[in-house]
Amino acid sequence: MGESLNGLKRSIMCGECREEHIGQKLTVMGWVQRKRNLGGLVFVDLRDREGILQVVFGDEINEEAFKKADLVKSEYVIAIEGELVMRQSPNKGIPTGMVELKGESIRILSESQTPPIYIKENLDAAENIRLKYRYLDLRRPDMQEKLVIRHKAAKVIRDFLDENKFLEMETPMLTKSTPEGARDYLVPSRNYPGKFYALPQSPQIFKQLLMVSGFDRYFQIVKCFRDEDLRANRQPEFTQVDIEMSFVDMEDVLEVNERLIQRLFKEVKGIDVQLPIKRMPYDEAMAKYGSDKPDLRFGMEINNISEVVKDCGFTVFKGAIEAGGSVRAIVAEGCSGMGRKKVDKLGEFVKTYRAKGLAWVALKEDGIKSPIAKFFSEEEMNNIIEASGAKTGDLILIVADKDEVVLQSLGALRLELAKQLELLKDNNEFNFVWITDFPQFEYNEEEDRYVAKHHPFTMPKKEDMHLLESDPAKVRAEAYDIVLNGEELGGGSIRIHESDVQEKMFGALGFTKESAWERFGFLLEAFQYGPPPHGGIAYGLDRIVMFLSGTENIKDVIAFPKNQNAACPMSEAPNVVDEKQLRELGIEITAKEDK
Repeated sequence: MGESLNGLKRSIMCGECREEHIGQKLTVMGWVQRKRNLGGLVFVDLRDREGILQVVFGDEINEEAFKKADLVKSEYVIAIEGELVMRQSPNKGIPTGMVELKGESIRILSESQTPPIYIKENLDAAENIRLKYRYLDLRRPDMQEKLVIRHKAAKVIRDFLDENKFLEMETPMLTKSTPEGARDYLVPSRNYPGKFYALPQSPQIFKQLLMVSGFDRYFQIVKCFRDEDLRANRQPEFTQVDIEMSFVDMEDVLEVNERLIQRLFKEVKGIDVQLPIKRMPYDEAMAKYGSDKPDLRFGMEINNISEVVKDCGFTVFKGAIEAGGSVRAIVAEGCSGMGRKKVDKLGEFVKTYRAKGLAWVALKEDGIKSPIAKFFSEEEMNNIIEASGAKTGDLILIVADKDEVVLQSLGALRLELAKQLELLKDNNEFNFVWITDFPQFEYNEEEDRYVAKHHPFTMPKKEDMHLLESDPAKVRAEAYDIVLNGEELGGGSIRIHESDVQEKMFGALGFTKESAWERFGFLLEAFQYGPPPHGGIAYGLDRIVMFLSGTENIKDVIAFPKNQNAACPMSEAPNVVDEKQLRELGIEITAKEDK
């Protein structure tokens, strides 16, 4: 049985004790990290949110407290009173390592069974076990540090936006399903049988309505939901920093957000972000890096060598170009000596991105080595080397196919090589870039129609407006993403506020006027009453905190995340509900499939 506090008050956190507190009578409370009995002395390492403090109990200090301290075990919750003294054996590895508490009294507030996971930093345990006992996993100092950083990040964001006249406002969690993009999470309505609410994938429509309402500058830090197959670092519920502004163009949005990013990384991480942040058009990002979220911490750019091989005798290259594709290359510097097995593995790697194979040319000191050399004259081979920008000691890696396949496979190969060659060892390099001039549309082969690259309310570039109906594939959007080290942190756009432009946009997406009003009627109706020009951006807070805390796992920065199957091992959600609840909702389960 645990003892009660009986009015006892904590006077200081364990991790806050320092040399300036020596001689003071202190009361600390927390969890037992470990206990050591050295005969006449019992040492207890006491842990709270702020850190660890060594407490020493001895016969000569207080015999009763000494005996009681010897009873405690790991993860017992205790309260200790005593005098802070200079530590006999200093530990410079921890902030409290110069002091220790001389324990004069102890209360065992609650006992603990042996925990199923170790409460220690850098725990190597199965993820599902950690998630099942998440409340214990979160006791670990490295996990608590990440969530403290999350708190600090959210506070800096709120403070900055408040100072810049943004109002924090809430939008509904129960809203209307507008199927366009990922699947919605649906919530059945008891009051309206057969009808459903949807949990928001983002507050997009509502934040635009707030601009129509005249609030001018809005933000919120808000939960969003997407019922999609989970990939690495995706969660079914995630947190967005949602921002919208009125009477702005793209430059206005980017300027205020650059200052926000600069402030956030300086105050939380101590990183100086140089402004203005580099900008790169979408087409350039795809051509050079094979990705709309390029990692710019290293070079290895993609080079288009189609022009110099279009008339060669190698049918693989020539055929790809004649079919409307291209031949492109990346150069692995200093890798001409890479073994054949490793190169063959790279060939297998690009095949996972639909490439048919990987050609290579090694520029060794004693000459060129390549399985395709026999298909080229000396002049043609020199042209390939020159076009790819390679030099002696380098390895040229080439893919020939449709542009989409070539860029995607070489973009992925570029990142794979960076890992293998350890080009990304520096965790303190933060390379930001704005990606701009996105395509307005992308073609969905399954639905045989164009869909919005961002969303249906994104403003097309003024100079491309005339192509909306005649050639939508060439229309660029007033859209922008902020990318850091190859990860998208956020994205946004200037919105359409003119009804005739919105009608053309819906037409290009294949919506009739009736179907557009059925899906987005309340927004379209609101836009009949004087909408201002407006635009904004939404960041993934979880992803930002990953960078600020130095982890590569999104689950580390969410207090209670779901696992890779969108389930919670701790609470056992999702789970069955009783028949009475289903009857009230007018729902009948016709088939069950256990996963």
